[in-house]
Amino acid sequence: MPRPRTHDPDTVLDAAEGLAARAGAAAVTIRAVATATGVSNGAIYHTFGSRAELLGRTWIRAARRFGAVQLELIDAHAGAGVEAVVAAADAPAVFAQRFPESSRLLLSVRRGDLLGDELPEQIARELTGLERSLIELMKRLALDLWGRKDARAVDAITTCLVDLPTAVLLHRDRLADPTAREHLRAAVRAVLAIGPAPHHTDTKEQP
Repeated sequence: MPRPRTHDPDTVLDAAEGLAARAGAAAVTIRAVATATGVSNGAIYHTFGSRAELLGRTWIRAARRFGAVQLELIDAHAGAGVEAVVAAADAPAVFAQRFPESSRLLLSVRRGDLLGDELPEQIARELTGLERSLIELMKRLALDLWGRKDARAVDAITTCLVDLPTAVLLHRDRLADPTAREHLRAAVRAVLAIGPAPHHTDTKEQP
């Protein structure tokens, strides 16, 4: 039996993250995390309440880390328009360097597999908040570039921050490939040079 350590929630989250990234969501049990950390089952339940909340907190921590990295990259190019979006698109590669286990979790484990269908209410609210924050970030970038934040403008930013990084870096496992990252930057600049589709009279600005 491992010698008990001082109970640190991040230690527990680190263990859950590593188990999920290496062996999938099913490997993350309270018993497995207790064995990996030396923290008792009871202490884990006391802090997280349930396995579902532990899994939710593990995912949310990784997602918040990614969001913080991406925002840092954008803020480093504040007012630079195109370069801010280019930097934001490179966030998956930077994130993988800084938080390799968190990166593996987000990239190798489907959120639905990890979290399941019945989320604790607080976890569900926080996930919704993260999604809204991402949308607001995309609106901010679109507004800075084109003075608009309608659905078509946000769609162009989504292409740059989600679709292109997924296709160029993630699906082909090229996060550490400097040439692939240059290809990504070039592709993002090309999309931004064309810009979003024109306004349509029936296009409503996103709230």
